[in-house]
Amino acid sequence: MSQSGENLLWQGFVDERRVFISTLPATPGERRLALAAMGVSAAIFLALVLFAKRPVGEAWAFIPIYQSAFLLNDLITAVLLFGQFAFLRSRALLVLASGYLFTALMAGAHALTFPGLFAPTGLLGAGPHSTAWLYMFWHAGFPLAFIAYALLKERPQQEPDAAELRTSTASAILWSVVAVLVIGCALTALATAGKDLLPALMRGNQYQPAQIVAIHSVWLLSPVALALLWWRKPHSVLDLWLMVVMCAWFFDVGLSGVFNAARWDLGFYAGRIYGLAAATFVLLMLLVENGLLYRRLVAAHEGEFRERRRAQERAIELADANKELEAFSFTVSHDLRAPLRAIDGYANMLHEYRGAPLDPEQRRLLGVVRSSSQRMGQLIEDLLAFSRLGRIELARGAVDMESLAEEAAAELAPEFPSAQVSVAALPEVVADRSLLKQVWSNLIGNALKYSAKAKQPRVEVGVRREPEEEIFWVRDNGVGFDMRHAARLFGVFQRLHHREEFPGNGVGLAIVQRLVARHGGRVWAESRPGEGACFYFALPRPAP
Repeated sequence: MSQSGENLLWQGFVDERRVFISTLPATPGERRLALAAMGVSAAIFLALVLFAKRPVGEAWAFIPIYQSAFLLNDLITAVLLFGQFAFLRSRALLVLASGYLFTALMAGAHALTFPGLFAPTGLLGAGPHSTAWLYMFWHAGFPLAFIAYALLKERPQQEPDAAELRTSTASAILWSVVAVLVIGCALTALATAGKDLLPALMRGNQYQPAQIVAIHSVWLLSPVALALLWWRKPHSVLDLWLMVVMCAWFFDVGLSGVFNAARWDLGFYAGRIYGLAAATFVLLMLLVENGLLYRRLVAAHEGEFRERRRAQERAIELADANKELEAFSFTVSHDLRAPLRAIDGYANMLHEYRGAPLDPEQRRLLGVVRSSSQRMGQLIEDLLAFSRLGRIELARGAVDMESLAEEAAAELAPEFPSAQVSVAALPEVVADRSLLKQVWSNLIGNALKYSAKAKQPRVEVGVRREPEEEIFWVRDNGVGFDMRHAARLFGVFQRLHHREEFPGNGVGLAIVQRLVARHGGRVWAESRPGEGACFYFALPRPAP
């Protein structure tokens, strides 16, 4: 695919931004649904907070099941959000995807260091406070990512070209993943290898005073993120569900770290269930969106296939109709010539009859019959010539346009002895010489005919060279025409002047247009009444 084609393709992707939940405006119904979800979540939280300190018992299988589900949910969500960033190039989405990747990484580290799960004090060289500090890092990093998303949302960016787009998005995602891994590993190392540098948060399963300060600081980040998301309007569908997520995250930290008393109580379990629900909300929305996008893609593909098939069928029908029309025109024109010759012949015989002499009026009427039949015969000849153009095979070769134009002008010169024709230096083209000869003959003949009444008839032939085509032109100083009627110029039997002023049947320019079109070119004209006309035809330049 060419560079311009790739740019158009990627531009087409950019133009479809509004199908993503991150850019799709939220409807009143979606707002009500999000508020209902937050209301239900708040009601459950208020019902549970009264019993948050009630001991439940140690369920060791809960931790790996919960952490694994959390890790997979956030990892898949991060991948989907990175995918949306690749289309939309929104830094806000990049930060949000990195936040989900960070929580997935910290969830894995938290599970590995949980005391008593895989080792008495946890893996990775963890100490008694490592898991608690990883929880703080984990639950602080997520709302911080939401805050950055809210601040970066709707920031305009310049669109690069296709190659830069693919390179920059890939590198941005790669560096984001690397940065998250570095930060996650650094924080895990600080909580494990550097555990002696951090204040003690736990004594067995009970909280220390430092834990109260730390958890309240982490807890307050959630309402800050929620307020920023609400403040940064207009809201997209994604924004609404991120608010629902942050609301659930607030209740998660509240139940599992603020209002409970220790590990393994009701708040410990309920808070983590809230956290898992928070991780699931956006994932479900993204999966639904992907399903809808896939359905739209399939429908668009099927529609495109049907349109292509209909276009092919119409093209075949049109080609058959054109062939039938050309055959019909040829047959009718051929069959009409014989009776016209008979009419002209019998009229001539009557005109030359040696018997009773004809009076002047009878001779005039016979002259009208003969001239009309001859004119009809010429129309038929022109129609036959025009119909044959669709069946002629192009014999392409190198054509010296300068000599060809001079040859056509020389053949027409005896008919217009007072006209001056000048031909500029013209380039060679790859085309059918005999067909281009007709083009030059018709255009130069047209220019000579319509400038014949000028005091000094003058016709100029030249060229304008463009990167992708050669534009030839024929200019005269004749009567010209009104550009409002330019569309009629190249129609069959279309004329802008009376036949009494300038002879002809109105087929020449139609032949020019058809011949140039068969070479992949185009034809047009420019003029003003009384100031002459300039006819152009452009032929594509051959590929180097």
